[in-house]
Amino acid sequence: MTTQNFIFFSMCLFFIGLFGVVVRRNIVIILMSIELMLNAANIALVAYGRELEHMGGQMAVFFVITVAAAESAVGLGLVIALFRNLKSVSTEDIELLKR
Repeated sequence: MTTQNFIFFSMCLFFIGLFGVVVRRNIVIILMSIELMLNAANIALVAYGRELEHMGGQMAVFFVITVAAAESAVGLGLVIALFRNLKSVSTEDIELLKR
């Protein structure tokens, strides 16, 4: 497998995640799509790190995974709090909180 294959796979995953963020209305699906986008970036970082024979890509992936875990914990906490109040996890229902 060449680096171009990994980058193409990473690009496909990133755009699938971007499509999920833009099109979907469920907050849980949006959070999963953001995680997919972060994992696509991780694949690209590891592929370039492997090509350049440098450990910087893997170190950056470690920090991205740490940030993604924190984002998931905070995001799911907010989703649970919103579900308890609104009985829904749709983005259209959250717009009601702005008023």
